[in-house]
Amino acid sequence: MHPLYYTIKESLSDVYADLECEALAKWILTDIFGLSAACLYAGKDTDFSESDQLRLADILQRLKSYEPLQYITGNTPFCGLTFKVTPDVLIPRPETGELVCWIAENHLQPGLRVLDIGTGSGCIAVSLGRMLPEAKITGWDISAKVLAVAKENALSNGVEADFRQVDILAGSLPEFRADILVSNPPYVTEKEKAEMEPNVLDWEPSLALFVPDDDPLRFYRRIATIGRDILLPGGTLYFEINRMYGQDIVNMLKEAGYISVELKKDLSHNDRMIKAVRP
Repeated sequence: MHPLYYTIKESLSDVYADLECEALAKWILTDIFGLSAACLYAGKDTDFSESDQLRLADILQRLKSYEPLQYITGNTPFCGLTFKVTPDVLIPRPETGELVCWIAENHLQPGLRVLDIGTGSGCIAVSLGRMLPEAKITGWDISAKVLAVAKENALSNGVEADFRQVDILAGSLPEFRADILVSNPPYVTEKEKAEMEPNVLDWEPSLALFVPDDDPLRFYRRIATIGRDILLPGGTLYFEINRMYGQDIVNMLKEAGYISVELKKDLSHNDRMIKAVRP
């Protein structure tokens, strides 16, 4: 392995687990400094300029403060695309990518109207815009800063999308009709904070993460209600969910009048996503 691989691992060993140190070292050297896999694994030393050395030192210092590498680099891969991320938006997770692929597999007809509520970085909306033929993509979010990031991601990935600032918990909503309504809303309860890593808890936006312990389904109930008005007959609602509340959300959707409700596990075998059809 490249000598700097071991330098990076050792530097981070007091902060991160061994496997995470290995992953970070590879990511830094290949994605940030452009080393080829052959160069990384051959172990041949390469010259790092003074500016590269200073940049690496800065990255390591920020990682030791638990700042996510995605925020340090300003981007992250997702569904085969590259997305800008800032501390205003959640970092897209692989589980969310599984949700996107599930939607794309189920909807091959062209020209579908898609609404992503709580769009964040736009990762779901933009990825679906690339996967679904001739889809008409709209994303809502409460934050103007977040929407600015989503718009940049749509532009950089060649997707036409309409992003609007909407607070779904307050006031009236824009007139809209959709074939697909998808949301990955805040779903982490306050009591779960004790189990969270500091690189998430201290850095990612709490507005996009947390719900009160006494109302964990707040956003799911509201979006289910919105879906009854927005979805066309036969339209489909998709959620990413907190694995602890899968059956609760299934029951809520059935009580709200949805049919064909399906709970699906992610690759880690956790209840992670739900789809339901508006009759």
